Amino acid sequence: MLAFILRRLLQSVVVMITVGLIAFSMFRFVGDPVNQVVSLDTPREQREQIRKAMGLDDPVPIQFLNYMKRAAQLDFGISYQFRTPVTTLIGERMPATLELAFAAAFLALAVGIPMGVYTALRRHSVLSSFFMTVSLVGVSLPTFLIAILLRYVFSVQLGWLPSFGRGEVVNLGYWTTGLLTLSGLKALILPAITLGLFQMTLIMRLVRAEMLEVLRTDYIRFARARGLRTRSIHFGHALKNTLVPVITITGLQLGSIIAFALITEYVFQWPGMGVLFLGAVQNVDIPIMAAYLMLIAFMFVTINLIVDLLYSVVDPRLRTSMRAAT
Repeated sequence: MLAFILRRLLQSVVVMITVGLIAFSMFRFVGDPVNQVVSLDTPREQREQIRKAMGLDDPVPIQFLNYMKRAAQLDFGISYQFRTPVTTLIGERMPATLELAFAAAFLALAVGIPMGVYTALRRHSVLSSFFMTVSLVGVSLPTFLIAILLRYVFSVQLGWLPSFGRGEVVNLGYWTTGLLTLSGLKALILPAITLGLFQMTLIMRLVRAEMLEVLRTDYIRFARARGLRTRSIHFGHALKNTLVPVITITGLQLGSIIAFALITEYVFQWPGMGVLFLGAVQNVDIPIMAAYLMLIAFMFVTINLIVDLLYSVVDPRLRTSMRAAT
């Protein structure tokens, strides 16, 4: 098991180095960094001094090593647009994005798994048909359209929920949260539903397909022949064996929620990293763009490692194969 973890960690390091190379290349091929920090009438001598201070006169491999060393210390440079350390900007926006992402993921799991189990066990019921219709809508409609429809119905027409912003937040030191205030909770509802709807329908359809497949296997027939209770067969045997692919999809979708919450944050003006990244793209703020790329890659790598470890908890057969591989 330890060898398996070390092998996964080594693969993660290789991935981060590759992503770091891509992020570093953005500084080399998307304009001259010096032009972003000086005015047009800056003398040539001063430009050369700034270039030397930024280490741009060093060989490219040395610049890359220095960049990765600073990135490992969470030093991503100074934003061209805000003239503020990128780490500070991301640290201020990260709580909002993570709060939204985990709320959306919780919604997708808490609703998607029961719906998937129900539609698998009650395939011909009216409620099952309704769930399948909802899932088809959730998969088909684009995120921005769902966001606009929810805003129009629940904010403009009914006036139940706020249409933008994060609401009132509580500062807990290094973290700000809206989960402790009523306005913060109300502001979270629409963005979380918008972001979690596609994941919810995906998880529902996956659980349904896996449950139908498992219920046709020989060991389920054997369990019925032994006289086990139906509830024990469905939830103790069938559902447990559907969790491996569900964990895979859930882990990858959590990373996708964090990475691609851009549209949801933009529509609802949610003050997260997605809005910050979109502003950086519009203003060609390379330090923020590169830092965002590195951060999202790190999150994906971490989530994949956790998913690999959860496999061994859910499926004992995988623990045996891991020991055999080591």
